[in-house]
This record gives sequence, structure tokens and C-alpha cells, in this order.
Amino acid sequence: MRIIGLTGGIATGKSTVAAMLASRGAAVVDADLIARQVVERDSPGLAAVAAAFGTRVLTAAGRLDRERLAAIVFADPASRRRLEGITHPLIHARMDEQLAAAAADRPPLVVAQVPLLFEIGGQSAYPDGVLLVYADAATQLRRLHERDRLSEEAARLRLAAQLPIERKRELATWVIDNGGRQADTESAVGRWWRDNVG
Repeated sequence: MRIIGLTGGIATGKSTVAAMLASRGAAVVDADLIARQVVERDSPGLAAVAAAFGTRVLTAAGRLDRERLAAIVFADPASRRRLEGITHPLIHARMDEQLAAAAADRPPLVVAQVPLLFEIGGQSAYPDGVLLVYADAATQLRRLHERDRLSEEAARLRLAAQLPIERKRELATWVIDNGGRQADTESAVGRWWRDNVG
């Protein structure tokens, strides 16, 4: 049984490809979902974030104000590193637990969906390979504007916070191009599955 990393850039469609893999029997462990869980209301993670950034990053209901926190950390690399220093250890610990549980069920493939895999140098944790979901930078910017209603400046800041997608392409074991029609992506995932999983 293999455990691979799945990554991409912001708005490249990682979740779309993860769902396609899951529909074929893969067990998917999603770091983005875990990242939300570790800062849920009343969690130690949220308390640590509030201690670092102040109550301005909390809503009136005591939850994380994601938009306000994003505005802070994407505009300031030092703030982003401070946030990562709080959340990454929590995320990694829970990822390890969930990957072990997924592997125990013996699916044909276990997929660790980690958006910032190359940025954190985490590819070595997946010697079976890393699958990149690719869309060019222009497509990423367009999708960010359409999906998240971000201004061009805000979208470019988020893109700049990640390793360029072309560099990620060089580092990946395999690439699924998700820059076009979903049907084309579905076909590419099917071919990849047949060639690499069986």
C-alpha cells in the first residue's frame, strides 16, 4: 500500500482531484480540514493564535475571524511565520494520527492532501511520490477573484506567499493539469490511477 502527497497551488483544484481519487477508493487525509479543526472555538490552538495576534482575530462569538487573520498574515511574512509556528505542529500531529488510521484500513492508496507541502519541505515524508494539481498562475488569479471575490492585489499577495506553481511542477513526481475542463481532469486522474495504482 502506498501513501502519497497531494499538493498544488492556491485555487489549482486540489480538493477536486482529491475527490476524484477518493471516488476510486483512495483514503484522503486533508491538511486544510485539520488546519480548521485545530483552531476551532475553545481549542488550545485558537487560544494560542489569539494570544499571538490579539482578540482582533476573533469574532464576537469567539471563533476565528479567518478573513481578518488572512489580511494580517498575507501582508506580513513575519506574521505568517508566527502563525505557522503555532499551527503547523498541531496540524502535523493530527495528520500523523489520521494517516496511520487510514493506512490501518488497507485502502489501495492513502493520500495526504497538503497545500504547502513543498514550502515546508515536507515531500521527503512521502517517498512513494507527490502528485501536483497544476493550473497556471493566470488561471489561479482568475479563480481566486471569482471564487473568493479577492481584489487583484489580495490575490497576488496570496499567490506570492507560495512557491511558484512552475517550481512546484519541477519538484513533483506526477502532475495532473487542472487548468481546463473538469472532464479533462477526470480523464487525467483516471489514466494516472490505472498507471500507478491499478
